Amino acid sequence: MLDINFIRDHTERVKKGMLNKGEKSTDIVDKVLVKDEEWRKLVTEVGQLRADSNSRAKEIGALMGKGKKDEAQKIINETGQTKEKIKELEELLDQLAVERDSLLYQIPNVPDDSVPVGATENDNEVISEWGEKVQKEWFKPHWELASDKKWIDFERGSKVTGAGFPFYVGNMARLQRALINFFLNEAVKNGFTEIQAPYFVNEDSARGTGQIPDKEDMMYTMPRDGFFAIPTAEVPVTNFHRDEIFELDNLPVYYTAYTPCWRREAGSYGADVRGLNRLHQFDKVELVKFVHPDHSDRELESLKEYAESLLEKLGLPFRTLLMCTGDMGFTQTKKYDLEVWSPGQKRWLEVSSCSNFGSFQARRMQLRFRNENGKNEIMHTLNGSGLALPRVVAAIIETYQTEAGDMKVPEVLVPFMDAEKI
Repeated sequence: MLDINFIRDHTERVKKGMLNKGEKSTDIVDKVLVKDEEWRKLVTEVGQLRADSNSRAKEIGALMGKGKKDEAQKIINETGQTKEKIKELEELLDQLAVERDSLLYQIPNVPDDSVPVGATENDNEVISEWGEKVQKEWFKPHWELASDKKWIDFERGSKVTGAGFPFYVGNMARLQRALINFFLNEAVKNGFTEIQAPYFVNEDSARGTGQIPDKEDMMYTMPRDGFFAIPTAEVPVTNFHRDEIFELDNLPVYYTAYTPCWRREAGSYGADVRGLNRLHQFDKVELVKFVHPDHSDRELESLKEYAESLLEKLGLPFRTLLMCTGDMGFTQTKKYDLEVWSPGQKRWLEVSSCSNFGSFQARRMQLRFRNENGKNEIMHTLNGSGLALPRVVAAIIETYQTEAGDMKVPEVLVPFMDAEKI
């Protein structure tokens, strides 16, 4: 969430950022400021009462020293009433803080000044493109080839669970495993520490990374146990250090994790959901960074460049977009998307988002570090997909398909597959 001091000092910027992100109203900002003003006035009142109580306590000591017990007792009775009043006001302070913070959680992050203002995906900026988009008349979409070859069984997945839960069979299952190993190995070679994370998180974790209150409808829930199935490893991995304080010398910290992911994807329909385009369960290797606030801009660039390098090594044409304000999301201050070319569908498919959250997530989680002056300061968090598998697999099938109906294995995956084609 945003710092209340930042909202107070930059109210119009926060409101403008909300509108640019597509929010219909900025009334929530005014409500936060009203609640915060009530809280601050009460803090002042409680502070004055404490000061008065401490002063009277010294007066009691002086009177007792002079043997004036009756006068001292009178003041003791008065200070007892004051202490009760302080207790009541402290409870009210806590209540006001909860009410203020519940409003703060509903205010989105402010877009970085470098983010283009726009309302839809048409306003995103293509900043680079790599690779040649080879096109053949006989190219098939991945779902057609994968079904014909029995590599992926969508029908049995629907029977066993439902739409969006496919089975990967034989060498296609091996390809999934090969990609996971390749992505993890590359991440470790590039300085990320591998971590195995829980697949379910509690409400505090979901709130910490911003899934609550923004994306509740996108997550599968287990009400009986109070758990959420993770939509991405970002959630457990970023919460790994929740409520902790880092030493300055320990920053930056990089983690990578493979997990299955679950998303309800409510409202998805049409061509976007065909085959592997949009699943309810999928595999992904995630990258998470904990960094000094002064370095988060360059850390985002390096994260993007690393994700791009994976697609280059796989030989998959792709483009990189700087997302506009309206297509960026609640929690990000800046985001890049990587889209791979799908020759069988003749369209671009998103396979990675690389995001800078600034202090937005870290403030929710109280993720801090001791700065050079020894004071605790909120750090910055970033994450990116390195990479999400379904659309990468779709692009591999379509890009590397042969006219005979087989599929060549990308060179970097051959050692993991021990096969050059499937």
